[in-house]
Amino acid sequence: MSWVVIALVSAALMGFVSIIDKTAHGYGRSPLTLPLLMAITQTTIGVVVLVTVGVPEDATLEEISIAVLSGFLFGVGVVTQHWILFSQEVSRTIPITQSAPIFAALIAVPVLNEAISGLQWFGIIATVIGCAVLSLRVKHGSSTGSIFLHRSFYLLMVSSVVFGASNVVGKIALNQLPLFFTHGLRTITLGMVLLVCSFRPLPRADVAKFFSQRSLVLFLVAANDFVVANGAMILLLVALELGPVSLVTALSGTRALFVVIYSTGLAFKWHGALGERTTSGVLTVKILSAIMIVIGVAAIAI
Repeated sequence: MSWVVIALVSAALMGFVSIIDKTAHGYGRSPLTLPLLMAITQTTIGVVVLVTVGVPEDATLEEISIAVLSGFLFGVGVVTQHWILFSQEVSRTIPITQSAPIFAALIAVPVLNEAISGLQWFGIIATVIGCAVLSLRVKHGSSTGSIFLHRSFYLLMVSSVVFGASNVVGKIALNQLPLFFTHGLRTITLGMVLLVCSFRPLPRADVAKFFSQRSLVLFLVAANDFVVANGAMILLLVALELGPVSLVTALSGTRALFVVIYSTGLAFKWHGALGERTTSGVLTVKILSAIMIVIGVAAIAI
């Protein structure tokens, strides 16, 4: 199977993960409640994977450190993303963080000597622009119908830089270590970062309440993390192992498109679901961004 298809399947799964994450956030009182639950699941996954596959005999401390660094960067990006996702629309939060491809490309070209054609550069830029357009908001009550960026845009851009760097470092790790061992190291490091950042009184109280009440959110997070997110992360690593990190990261950015499709469909079926708006102005922006993303994907895949 082509790395292009694998990257797109991973993006589609991660889009579903984002929808469930937004739903799960509704059960907590803090933006760190869900990350604390994820710390439990991701650490568990990492431990199970590492115990199952074991440590390769020829793995060096430097190689292991690179995989750990990739997981650390990914964890920082996830915490930042969820802090904003807690209070913002999922179809506007996720797209901005998916601008990581441009940063991944800028890092990968000099570091990994990746060759990117003019058409592929166009595809990367088109994908990023399509994602950025989704962060635009139509300011209601304005005679000019002005469009402006939400202040969280800049924090999410930092998150996208970190995500891009994480993929590049992950590619370096995959060039030296087995895929599942790399996945285990990245996942357990992700869990540790989430735990350090979210182990606060209010999130702890929320999680304790969930377990005492056997809340539905525990099932949602468990199914989401152990099955869907875990599968999506493995597929992303497979794509990174097979293809150029800059182009794989660009295709993973189509997660934004899948989020828009899922969230808009839910909002039409259940009005106001996930806090999504379905006004004509909002839908126009989403459609235009989707077109740009599709054009970008086509340019990358050619």
